Amino acid sequence: MSLPLVDIDNLSIGFAGSEPLVRGVSFSIWPGQCVALVGESGSGKSLTARSLLGLAGDGAQVRAERFELAGRDARQYGEADWRDLRGTFAGLVMQDALVSLDPLRTIGQEAAEVILEHQLQGRHGTVRQRVERLLEEVGIPDPARRARQYAHELSGGLRQRALIAAAIAGDPRLIIADEPTTALDATVQKQVIAVLGERVRAGAGLLLISHDLALVAQIADWVCVLHQGNVVDAGPVAQVLRNPAHRYTRQLLAATPSAASRGQRLSSARFLAAGNGLILRDSHAERQVADEEVLRVEGISKRYRPRGWFAAKTAGFTALDQVSFSVRKGEVLGIVGESGSGKSTCANILLGLLEPDEGQVHLLGQRWSGIDEARRRPLRRQMQYIPQDPLSSFDPRYSVQRLVAENLAPGVDNPRQAVIELLQQVGLNADFLERRPRSLSGGQRQRIAIARALAAKPALIICDEPVSALDVYVQAQVLDLLAELQARHQLSLVFISHDLGVVQHVSDRVLVFHQGRVVEHGDVESLFANPEHAYTRELLSAL
Repeated sequence: MSLPLVDIDNLSIGFAGSEPLVRGVSFSIWPGQCVALVGESGSGKSLTARSLLGLAGDGAQVRAERFELAGRDARQYGEADWRDLRGTFAGLVMQDALVSLDPLRTIGQEAAEVILEHQLQGRHGTVRQRVERLLEEVGIPDPARRARQYAHELSGGLRQRALIAAAIAGDPRLIIADEPTTALDATVQKQVIAVLGERVRAGAGLLLISHDLALVAQIADWVCVLHQGNVVDAGPVAQVLRNPAHRYTRQLLAATPSAASRGQRLSSARFLAAGNGLILRDSHAERQVADEEVLRVEGISKRYRPRGWFAAKTAGFTALDQVSFSVRKGEVLGIVGESGSGKSTCANILLGLLEPDEGQVHLLGQRWSGIDEARRRPLRRQMQYIPQDPLSSFDPRYSVQRLVAENLAPGVDNPRQAVIELLQQVGLNADFLERRPRSLSGGQRQRIAIARALAAKPALIICDEPVSALDVYVQAQVLDLLAELQARHQLSLVFISHDLGVVQHVSDRVLVFHQGRVVEHGDVESLFANPEHAYTRELLSAL
């Protein structure tokens, strides 16, 4: 009879001088089983997962009534025991491959590290052959060439697959995947999950940490819902997601954006009664879309030409090819497409950070592209930006007050009071004025980014994946906030996202980008209900 790979009972994790951050957590993982941990940021998901590798952190106090890995009691493990376990018994797939992969080592060197460290090279041919087989196994084309490349030379999907290859190089019996698909587009998410699912079918155990409930429903067998360090709901995935027992689980499910939630406040969602699936939500204030054009984009193209010694022998790359669209006052235009489809290049041209090789952009009826910055500057305030990761966009030395105040219009009589009023609009208060970005949660930082954008009183805001890294309930609060502010100020939004449920929830019209072109466009209901282009159908099949 086989033993569980992981068998934990009443796990508690804390640090000296503070209350435990994880309390009373119990679960098992068997070979060929996927167990998912879901919950908000700070609920203890990653801390629980890292404890299985002895990586809970310096000074961590890990206690449990039972803590067995492959039948062995791990409560008394020393550092040498944990080193032997990492890579061979358990492999770790992190969230951000670009950060996790060493920029000074090739993908092949990354995958070979575990093989060499644990002296596994004699099992399946040479190290090089084994690495190439690994890369092929996780779906990386032309593995011999890719093995010689560095992380920055790969797309997001290929980087994530390379990270999985490095994690499974030692044939681990357990794979721990911590938000492995966050910020990846729907088609790449599907590919990454297929790779992990194949390992589970081959007999590995998988611990999946995710805030994406649709992803959990797709791959997990068992789910544990964590809230403030406690497991509040647990059971077979179909049972928990269809008939959630705890109010917090019901709140998470009801706050997930989709076509059914359009025009409604996600954070107000609640189940009418457990088990019947009926969700009630409050309606947003009605939003008006005027005929007035705020933005017009006419036939923009952008090509990147190679430079240096090999320029004559290397083909250029077309990032955008004859893209045209417009945005009306009060409208939300959604942009979707896979990594490398041209979405970010388009956003950079709209923001005036890149010049198109062809075509023109007009903002509020005035020419915006193809002019020098001195002529563009008076219009700058009318277009603002909400980034995917405010923490990397903010100056870490600045206080919240300074971050927001520097975007206020010149001549404001009382900048401090103006900042307080902006913070109140985004659900914060004067207590945040002297805080620094690193002391804020992800949701709070995103609210500061919105307040900063609003400070300029813009006509248009470019939102580039503004909620992709947020957990479900914080995402709901931010989307509700954007909708309320948009209705109040009649703002126009260009909303770039890989999350098709979010796009359905927020958008009036949608553009589908593929290989630098707009392959389909239309109002959100029609496009999602009756996609005409093959690529759009493929994209929606991953939803």
